[in-house]
Amino acid sequence: MTAGQPKRIAILGSTGSIGRSTLDVIRHFPDRFRVEAMAAGSNGVALAEQVREFRPRIVGLADVGAAGRLRDQLASAPFAPEVLAGPDAMCEIARLPEIELVVNGLVGSRGLLPTLTALEAGTAVALANKEPLVVAGELIMETAARRSVELLPLDSELSAIHQCLRGNTRAAVERVILTASGGPFRSLPAADFSSIEPADALSHPTWEMGPKITVDSATLMNKGLEIIETHWYFGVPYDRIEVVVHPQSLVHSLVEFVDLSVMAQISDPDMRLPIQYVLTHPERRPSPVARLDLVRSGPLTFEEPDPERFPCLRLAREAGEAGGLAPAVLNAANEVAVEAFLKHEIGFPEIPVVIEECLSRGATSGAPTLENLREIDVFTRQEARELVRGRLGGVRVQGNVS
Repeated sequence: MTAGQPKRIAILGSTGSIGRSTLDVIRHFPDRFRVEAMAAGSNGVALAEQVREFRPRIVGLADVGAAGRLRDQLASAPFAPEVLAGPDAMCEIARLPEIELVVNGLVGSRGLLPTLTALEAGTAVALANKEPLVVAGELIMETAARRSVELLPLDSELSAIHQCLRGNTRAAVERVILTASGGPFRSLPAADFSSIEPADALSHPTWEMGPKITVDSATLMNKGLEIIETHWYFGVPYDRIEVVVHPQSLVHSLVEFVDLSVMAQISDPDMRLPIQYVLTHPERRPSPVARLDLVRSGPLTFEEPDPERFPCLRLAREAGEAGGLAPAVLNAANEVAVEAFLKHEIGFPEIPVVIEECLSRGATSGAPTLENLREIDVFTRQEARELVRGRLGGVRVQGNVS
């Protein structure tokens, strides 16, 4: 960024929760940031509204039909950006030479190739979704190091760790403690899990997020994915990464150092704060978010997660420790299982069953090359869909026809 000039940003997934929060932060710093490009999956209506406000030079939609309608809609507008269409639109934007920071808010493993593309182009990436580092942590970190490009964590937990580590060496880290809200079923007996419906799982007690990550929070898979993320991003061994349930969601993660001092990042649960931290890094600027009131917030409590009721946490840790292609299998199976649950095709307790079965079937010991990762992703999704179609022995739910 040239002194006095706004930082030029591309936002992938601009119509999702991360994208909207990023744009809200940018609204508060109109002289510091310039949205050069933005992209979404298929929501051309919302993207058109964002285009009118932020006037990006280039926009993209993965859905070709939606992109065509967006072009028609913007044709008579006073400002009409170039519209890219198709599955490669995200990568085309990620490699634009004028972009200084790519904010990747795409859902699931769709964020992997744009992340690698931006890093290879020498562009810094703010990564909101967990799946790229879960699936291809070794590739991503190697690419960032080889190209000497910053990869900045945008989700609240890894942002908290990043902030705690500023001014400290990684050799001084004894352990990292990730906090979990516990989701909507933290205290629900396991016997009642079979009655959980998608609407129940999407009712998060603290955060407003997209459907996939909200279900991941309900199963605690989100914490499992963060264990793998933390391992790759910060180089912390798995046996030094722990998870505690913190229902108040004010402590966003903690770092214990070798002298047994513990540092925590604490704030109201508002994604705009970690987003602003990344956008303004290494500076800190006044923020539009609410000030934390420790008196009114009440007691801060912490609990051990229950591995019996939430086996996804165990499955993720085991996949991370196994290495190779196992994390990619874990991720692909989880994405299919969560989608099936949201469509009422399987029950909530069947999500980890699908994942564990796929992990037992997949050839997980191969080298995590991009080609191998693509192949195992396709294979695992096919296996998971077969399990879903079989309804795990015919057990499932209201309104479904065998």
